[in-house]
Amino acid sequence: MRSRQTSFAYVGLSVLMTASLGGPVRAEPKTAAVVGVVELFTSQGCSSCPPADKLLKTYVDRPEVIALTLPVDYWDYLGWKDTFSNPRNTQRQRDYAVARGDGAVYTPQVVVNGRMHVVGSKQHEIDRALNKLKDQSPFTVPVRMVSDGDALVISIGSAKDGNPVSDATVWLAVVQKKGEVEVGRGENSGRNLTYFNVVREMSAVGMWNGEPDEIRLSRKSVLWRQTERCVALVQKGPGGPILGAAQWPEK
Repeated sequence: MRSRQTSFAYVGLSVLMTASLGGPVRAEPKTAAVVGVVELFTSQGCSSCPPADKLLKTYVDRPEVIALTLPVDYWDYLGWKDTFSNPRNTQRQRDYAVARGDGAVYTPQVVVNGRMHVVGSKQHEIDRALNKLKDQSPFTVPVRMVSDGDALVISIGSAKDGNPVSDATVWLAVVQKKGEVEVGRGENSGRNLTYFNVVREMSAVGMWNGEPDEIRLSRKSVLWRQTERCVALVQKGPGGPILGAAQWPEK
């Protein structure tokens, strides 16, 4: 496991798409079947990461879990620049560390539901976190994402617990289902690595205040070369708990 102490200056994330929050709101979506979001922070320059990258595939295959790979860039100096890395992924990992208050930033790291972090290669720890949060802090916001002609529609229902929310962000992750990389230098030199559900872009597309709402996005504008999946997350504050999630297309 690789660890690194880093500064936690918050870098604002640019909104790359325009969402229409006005207009008629569809009927409130049914409660989402998704009960967990597993975010793996990894790097092609980290020799401890390949087992975690492989393990993530088992969570991608679970219908009740949304599993995402978020490659970071802070190991690029070791001799190999991660071909999937994005500084926004690094900032998201730092935001989580700040929100939790523990400062823990390392690879491979899994963050479950925006609340708990565990070592990304330890399946029993990931499963324990998923089960604990499902029972003690379940998702409270029903979210659904569907295709409607040329549009992707994110439907968000009212909070099941009835508590008002004032600072929840709706995030859209654009995902490449699978990527293969032949590493030429660094700690994994000579290895062919496979990644699953790689986040190629994550942007804020709206705010949610606790009332039923709908966000419509141009599918052609959202999806780009090599991306085949989108994930919507409703999340409280930078690095806060995830309140609800959905993906398109469904598994």
